[in-house]
Amino acid sequence: MLENIRLAFQGVWDHKLRSILTMLGIIIGIGSIIAIVSTIKGTNEQIKENLVGSGNNAVNIQLYQGDWTLDLSYQSPPDGVPVISQEVLEEVKALDEVEDASLYYTRNEYDAVSNGIQTLNGGLILGVDENYLNVYGYQITKGRGFVEKDFTGNRKVALLDKIAASNLFSGTDPIGKTIEIKGEPFTVIGLVGKKATAQPVINSMEDYYRYMSNNSSGVVCVTDAVWPIIYQFDEPQNLMVRARSTDDMTDAGEKAADILNAYLTVTDETIKYKGEDLLEQANKLQELSNATNQQLIWIASISLLVGGIGVMNIMLVSVTERTREIGLKKALGAKKSKILVQFLTEAAVLTLMGGILGIIVGIILAYVISGISSAPVAISGPAIALAVAFSTVIGVVFGMVPSVKAANMNPIDALRHE
Repeated sequence: MLENIRLAFQGVWDHKLRSILTMLGIIIGIGSIIAIVSTIKGTNEQIKENLVGSGNNAVNIQLYQGDWTLDLSYQSPPDGVPVISQEVLEEVKALDEVEDASLYYTRNEYDAVSNGIQTLNGGLILGVDENYLNVYGYQITKGRGFVEKDFTGNRKVALLDKIAASNLFSGTDPIGKTIEIKGEPFTVIGLVGKKATAQPVINSMEDYYRYMSNNSSGVVCVTDAVWPIIYQFDEPQNLMVRARSTDDMTDAGEKAADILNAYLTVTDETIKYKGEDLLEQANKLQELSNATNQQLIWIASISLLVGGIGVMNIMLVSVTERTREIGLKKALGAKKSKILVQFLTEAAVLTLMGGILGIIVGIILAYVISGISSAPVAISGPAIALAVAFSTVIGVVFGMVPSVKAANMNPIDALRHE
């Protein structure tokens, strides 16, 4: 086998120009597929990161009435929705897909938060437990976060995000200042920001209202212990879970929602807990992207077919050129299998070299496309391995006809060949 490989490389070297032209179809085909697959993978990762978040993996589970979240700003809590107990929360945390979980209250109201004449128009007010900031992916950027005494002592303290701080304090330092929430004074003790800064992709009016309503005027966090001071007692909570991985987000959200729904006794069957399945939305966008790009892959694959035909053609020429050599080998006792393997090896080496050059061209092409179109690139290891294997298979398949022709030659006729 090693001797066959050596002879194959020698044949390629002896006919360099012819070999390069023969490999051209393979190089173009493999290069195109590598570039397309790398661009698809990069685009899909960006879709997932932009919509879901980069590494946050947080799934928001809220109480819905039909297709919309239950807005307690305009109605009383429905009967049959119990307060989520610590036991139920531990049941959620025990799910294999869930790394951590937290309970919180929420309101999105107009002019509920103010600093003198400065108000938040539609700012999001959250009543959070001790674990919420960590689960959601918030970090303290200035000041301090909530401590145990803030909860046990019912302290009226608040955290603001960057947007809320800017809207309420116009660029001045808010730490230690007082704001009012529904007429109640709260001291600002810190500023928070997301650890992950990926921006969501807006693909529908529903996405727009979801993201813009939550982020347009900022976020104010207070402890859940003081929530009844602002609003009402025994109000239904929401649940935030952090999945163990981005791919676990859908299952984590569905299973956590199922646990909460099992405790509902509402007569209105449209009222139930649902998770915001951002991963499912990302997957739908990825499927749409893949459907388009798979057409490009099939088109690029045509050049592989053309390249394979080129290999078969040049191998037939090679068999014709080496007819006397084949006849001499067979006259000296070479078996059909030896001749067959020799020419198959030569065809496989030719296409394998084309595949390797195609991979290099594909990687370069992927980065060129990225530079021109700003499309992200993620080089796919499995695609490269598949390309190498596929190019070798092409060599074997299309080299079979010339190899069989060579192996079946009559040694006498071959020796008489001029």
